Amino acid sequence: EVQLVESGGGWVQPGGSLRLSCVASGVTFSSYNWNWLRQAPGKEREWIASIGLRSQGSTTMYKASVKGRFTISRDDAKNTMYLQLSNLKTEDTGIYYCGKGSLDHGDWGQGTQVTVSS
Repeated sequence: EVQLVESGGGWVQPGGSLRLSCVASGVTFSSYNWNWLRQAPGKEREWIASIGLRSQGSTTMYKASVKGRFTISRDDAKNTMYLQLSNLKTEDTGIYYCGKGSLDHGDWGQGTQVTVSS
């Protein structure tokens, strides 16, 4: 059974930073592309970042609104993925989920809350 556990969320003022972690178990972590999603209050979940296989250069992709502020990375030796959040804005508030596959049929964690406010 795949288990994904996110951590690192919290409250931060605008302009601040957080580092989210996602630890995976029950899966060959290195064999998959991994993603971060975000669900803002009252909105649908949205994709924000992906990272490809290390063997293919760990190619990264970002939603336009977070590009240049967020950085996704992976450590296959630790079965862990990260999302560095910088220069946070109030609109970045939401629950952040890590996972793989499709939204409806993939594997996703329970999420970690990020709140950006003054």
